[in-house]
Amino acid sequence: MNEVKIDWKRKLTSRKFWVAVVGFITAILVALHIDQMTIEQVTAIVSAMATLIAYIIGEGLTDAAHKEEREGKDD
Repeated sequence: MNEVKIDWKRKLTSRKFWVAVVGFITAILVALHIDQMTIEQVTAIVSAMATLIAYIIGEGLTDAAHKEEREGKDD
């Protein structure tokens, strides 16, 4: 059986992924008859988290690439 591996770095930095997450959460909250203000607040929090996570991962990848470049020049 083939095992599918998920590239979490790529997934968590994907805007499409976060739009899907926000859409899913919003639909659940609407189905549960949560008031509009709460839905907007939850959407804002999830969007802010997505931005922060993407930034942290992006910076980590950039730092790792720069480190590899420096190590390559030392050889």
